[in-house]
Amino acid sequence: MTIDEKRPASFRHELKHQINLREDLVLSQRLRKIFDHDDSSGSDGSYQVTSLYFDDPYDRVLNEKINGTDRREKFRLRYYGSDLGFIRLEKKFKKNGLCGKYSEVISREQAKQLIGGDFAFLQKGGLLFKEFYSKLKGQALRPRTIVRYQREAFVFRPANVRITVDRDIRSGLSRLDFLRTDGPFLQVGAGYSVLEIKYDEFLPDLVRKAVQIPGRQAAACSKYALCRRFD
Repeated sequence: MTIDEKRPASFRHELKHQINLREDLVLSQRLRKIFDHDDSSGSDGSYQVTSLYFDDPYDRVLNEKINGTDRREKFRLRYYGSDLGFIRLEKKFKKNGLCGKYSEVISREQAKQLIGGDFAFLQKGGLLFKEFYSKLKGQALRPRTIVRYQREAFVFRPANVRITVDRDIRSGLSRLDFLRTDGPFLQVGAGYSVLEIKYDEFLPDLVRKAVQIPGRQAAACSKYALCRRFD
């Protein structure tokens, strides 16, 4: 069972750049003067993101990302800060250069069951749960890598644009660390940050000029792939 990607999720453009710390400093200072932080931001304008990604025994998700396969998808569990009371199961997909995402809330106990290999409960959930169940069974998807980072997010609401700068990228040493908010994590992104820009039909000139970094080109940059190097 697969959710129809023509409904109801909306497709968006997504640009990614790997930037060094000096570029991050200059860019973030500029963005703070022009745009608002998103509603999830803490007092310092940032918040922590923790994700657990799933892949099959042949690393299909990883290889499709590295090879730039146009039609691809990935599943993950995600929560923000240290709030284990609000965990989401997400399916992110890409088609014809555009990205989309579906998500459903999953309980802490259900997440613990998934990590332990017990996923029968998914059969009783909504469409995303049922699709994930079928692919856990049919494709042997299993939890592979934890990705944790600090995110500073900006929004330009008139055009529904979201700009994020992800810093201090780390990987968990064990999939069991996903539900440990203070677990040991290995730094994998020393010396650089990841800039992402998401937008709908067009990118306004105001945003384009604000995120401009001389000499930088949009390129494939996956935090999941970065963390998989340390498996």
